[in-house]
Amino acid sequence: MHGQDLIRTVVGIVGNVISGFMFLSPTPTFVRIFKNKSTEEFHPYPYLACVMNCLFWIFYGLPAVHPDSTLVITINAAGLVLELIYLTIFFKHTTKKNRLIILSVLAGECLLLAGVAALTLHCFHTHEKRSMVVGIICCVFGIIMYASPLSILWKVIKTKSAEFLPVWLCLAGFLNGVTWFAYANLKIFDLYIAIGNGVGGLLGLIQLIVWTYYTVKEKRRGPKDDKAGEVQLQKTATNV
Repeated sequence: MHGQDLIRTVVGIVGNVISGFMFLSPTPTFVRIFKNKSTEEFHPYPYLACVMNCLFWIFYGLPAVHPDSTLVITINAAGLVLELIYLTIFFKHTTKKNRLIILSVLAGECLLLAGVAALTLHCFHTHEKRSMVVGIICCVFGIIMYASPLSILWKVIKTKSAEFLPVWLCLAGFLNGVTWFAYANLKIFDLYIAIGNGVGGLLGLIQLIVWTYYTVKEKRRGPKDDKAGEVQLQKTATNV
């Protein structure tokens, strides 16, 4: 194995470990949901986005589409299983509205994957063309996955509280994006892995900055301000 091949393999393994951490990072959130028997103000969108992202990256890594991508398949297959477990817990303890959203989005994701797979395998007959089509789609859904924690951002700004911004998911997303961006630049440049994860790393950094800003600001507030913030959060939850 040449030096650059070895480095790429090592970085890929590190990327798998960090991606595993990213997929495991929502565990504290779901322990809280399970204990409280309620999803509170948490959104299902980050986990639905992760499912779609994992499905397409698994398809991208198949030998018929992009050969020599075993590490891409293994981590996304593991991630898919974990995300489905999270969504099962979320589904059990959430509102009827969110249950309908989860079922509708999952059905739409399966139909979309089936359509893209049929189109790609029947209309494109080289690895280069198949990788291009699926890679572009992976970039789009990868960016959506990395950006999905921002769905709660307006509430963070409105309530001046970062309680419901999943910080471990944001941190793992940042590290994951940086690592896979490095992987994409080793040996043979992979444009699609580079774009999706490069943008993802940047979005993760933005989320960490927002979380840090409001967490530090909240700690500096006095007890009176904290109480006022709790009242505001309760009012917001009532109005949703």
